[in-house]
Amino acid sequence: MAGYTEDDIKSLDWREHIRLRPGMYIGKLGDGSSQDDGIYILLKEVIDNAVDEYVMGHGKEIHIDIDEAGRVEVRDYGRGIPLGKLYDCAAQINTGAKYDSEAFKKSVGLNGVGIKAVNALSSFFEIQAWREGKTKAIEFSKGEVVDEMKTPRADKEAANGTRLAFDVDSTIFPKRVKWRDSFVERMCRYYSFLNPGLCLVYNGKKYKSKHGLLDLLKEEMDEEPLYEPIVLKGPDIDVVFTHTMGSSEEYYSFVNGQHTTQGGTHLAAFREALVKTLREFYKKQWDPADIRSGVEAAISVRVEEPVFESQTKTKLGSTHMAPEGETVRTFISNFMKEQLDNYLHKNSAVADELQKRILQAERERKELKGVKKLARDRARQAKLHNKKLRDCKAHLDTKHKRRLETTIFITEGDSASGSITKCRDVETQAVFSLRGKPLNTFGLSRKIVYENEEFALLQAALNIEDGLDGLRYNNVVIATDADVDGMHIRLLLLTFILQFFPELIREGHLSILETPLFRVRNKKKTFYCYDDDERVKALEEVGKTAEVTRFKGLGEISPDEFGFMIGPEMRLDPVLMEEGKSLKEMLTFYMGKNTPDRQGFIIDNLRADVDTAEV
Repeated sequence: MAGYTEDDIKSLDWREHIRLRPGMYIGKLGDGSSQDDGIYILLKEVIDNAVDEYVMGHGKEIHIDIDEAGRVEVRDYGRGIPLGKLYDCAAQINTGAKYDSEAFKKSVGLNGVGIKAVNALSSFFEIQAWREGKTKAIEFSKGEVVDEMKTPRADKEAANGTRLAFDVDSTIFPKRVKWRDSFVERMCRYYSFLNPGLCLVYNGKKYKSKHGLLDLLKEEMDEEPLYEPIVLKGPDIDVVFTHTMGSSEEYYSFVNGQHTTQGGTHLAAFREALVKTLREFYKKQWDPADIRSGVEAAISVRVEEPVFESQTKTKLGSTHMAPEGETVRTFISNFMKEQLDNYLHKNSAVADELQKRILQAERERKELKGVKKLARDRARQAKLHNKKLRDCKAHLDTKHKRRLETTIFITEGDSASGSITKCRDVETQAVFSLRGKPLNTFGLSRKIVYENEEFALLQAALNIEDGLDGLRYNNVVIATDADVDGMHIRLLLLTFILQFFPELIREGHLSILETPLFRVRNKKKTFYCYDDDERVKALEEVGKTAEVTRFKGLGEISPDEFGFMIGPEMRLDPVLMEEGKSLKEMLTFYMGKNTPDRQGFIIDNLRADVDTAEV
């Protein structure tokens, strides 16, 4: 056995620890294709400091620029970091002004780690501050000082404030990191909603909000509200909510300007307070699910010294509004009881609409009860007899050591699923085979999920009827043919998921399997090409006399060849969702009954492509 002595105990300095365990500080080390990738956490840490200056009454603009090479620069017009403490704020762990609750009572960043993580994880990091006509700048690389500039590059006579610029370190992050404008723009919009009057300028485009959370809700909603959103404001809390005809619940929760995507104590308290207040107002003990069915809400609270459940601050763990103050639950409950009760008494038309929506949800739930029982019985039978599901041994909702690798491939027909089934990893990879084209669910009620056997079985296989807590596979992969029928089936599946289980997409579980369109080979080499450019390069490599095969269906790819396509090197294209009215409009256009509009679009944009593989 190996020895265990004092020599085995090691202490790391702050740079080494952040670089060795970056996930503790910024979450995923993705390439920028997902909005929860760590590069966006780095950007957010920098912007948070600038926003805190605005909250304290200093600086009304924040400029954010990201160039084509990926260099980020953020400039605020706050008070500027005290010049003598510039190094400490950038490179001394647990150092900052936010420990002093008088200076930053309700900030997001309280632990003095934020920009130090940016510094440590950047190959280039420069920080500069201006105060009262003086300026100072320091350049770092991977947390180490490169140049303490006595003559900074930027104008020393510039307005007070702070500038940070950085390039993420390619030895830590994937080499092909790419900033997505849509994610950064959404971040800017949210900052503007949470801070009415603040102007954020991203690559020249301005983001500013007048009505705060009301603007947010109206922009994000993809269904028409049944009544004008209710706006409630109080010290340290803002709430906006309404109901739609949808059956799901949608919440946007924030703490001190931080978007808590995983909720936390404040969101749980709001959901509970909404039910309690409405029950008392209407004097009816309605089911909580009926009261919250179709609710769309945004809630923002300001907590003194908030405690989050991780450095990425996506879930609030604080139980109290301040260290010695009342609980979050009591604070929100009292606020809702007073403000919402008063509002409904003064706005009887809104109270009537709200009551109608709750009663409708109650009727729909009771109607679904029998259908659900039939679907569950069918699902129980399917576990024993359904030959369309080839399950794997490990599952996400267990403690299996490979639970995060679990994947289910949704394929079209038996031939495609046959190839995958024969070469899959039976420990972690499952296959669900569709019977041709599924139903177009656009505009249909949730009842169809239970009445349609195929969708009921798919829901049961994923185990998502009551939310994602029981999801059995970490990766849900749509694997259809690279032809017109395959694309149509993909659209029908996406429509189904967007309609009824959008959380699969929001939480990053849904992907599209990319499979090669061509195989180019001679007697010595074989290349699998995913597009025409790769095919041309392969032909240059092996010669124009090589054999070129165009794969038109997954069933045409032999199990021996398919192995690497679903192995460690498989190419997955994550399904991303930009929420809001544009989503509703897109689904209506592509999957709705506006056939003449679609026909006109197709005629106007029709292209004649030649299959060069067969020329």
